[in-house]
Amino acid sequence: MSQIGQALYATFAAEIRSQSGNRRSLFYRKIIVSILGYFASILIGVSLGLIGGGGSILTVPVLVYLIGLDPVLSTAYSLFVVGTTSLAGAFAYMKKRLVNYRAALVFAVPSFITVFLTRKFIVPAIPDPVFTLGDFTLQKGAGIMGLFALIMLAAAFSMIMGSKKDTNESENNALNFNFPLIALEGAAVGLLTGLVGAGGGFLIIPALVLLAKLPMKMAVGTSLLIIAAKSLVGFLGDLGQQTIDWQFLTVFTSLSVVGIFLGSYLTRFIPGEKLKRVFGWFVLGMAAVILWKEFGG
Repeated sequence: MSQIGQALYATFAAEIRSQSGNRRSLFYRKIIVSILGYFASILIGVSLGLIGGGGSILTVPVLVYLIGLDPVLSTAYSLFVVGTTSLAGAFAYMKKRLVNYRAALVFAVPSFITVFLTRKFIVPAIPDPVFTLGDFTLQKGAGIMGLFALIMLAAAFSMIMGSKKDTNESENNALNFNFPLIALEGAAVGLLTGLVGAGGGFLIIPALVLLAKLPMKMAVGTSLLIIAAKSLVGFLGDLGQQTIDWQFLTVFTSLSVVGIFLGSYLTRFIPGEKLKRVFGWFVLGMAAVILWKEFGG
């Protein structure tokens, strides 16, 4: 943590020295917002540690609205942050033997293919602006954030309306894989991940519970491994396409990894189902803010 703190201090100190006069007041505000962004990176990890998903739902808005990055670059950074953080969380579940490698493989292979192809070819091919209709012009960044907000609405609905019924049923059933549907959903989630940088845990966990009949805890552990693998594969598709600030990305990701271990510890004291619903309402509010910010002005 001391090295992370030193890196943050060095970054901010260098920026402050480069400013002078009246610009410093505005710059100090930017510093405060950036610090909030780094703090939010810990919350991203806490979310993944507590409920096995939701980290990517937070990552892109944090990078865009608090850190101030371009939406397309933010989706690339999100893949690395969520992928690395999920991998750290998956190791903890592996030690407890709560990862089903067979389900992970069936889900992940088609997801790998679609996420890599999407980041390598589809995202760079999207025009900017996307289209113009009369006086309205849809910029590429706004289009990505709008699509992301719609996905956030779907995630919020899934978390708020989620029922324990399917989870309890899966706890008592033998594992029974529906290979075609699992592979098909894997490909669909890979496309989603590639477009907006979302890990898709809110889609993966229900699929593993309903289609692979995994117990909930094993579904969470398996989901973390799938999210880690496909997100990092997707990030590989961005290398050469984007200019990566590795110092910033390393610090931000390290804080998120700290958060996932904190979240895993907090699961001993906080009921996951109640937390998921509260988080769902929070995501719903964030989606509304993004839609208003991008299209309401």
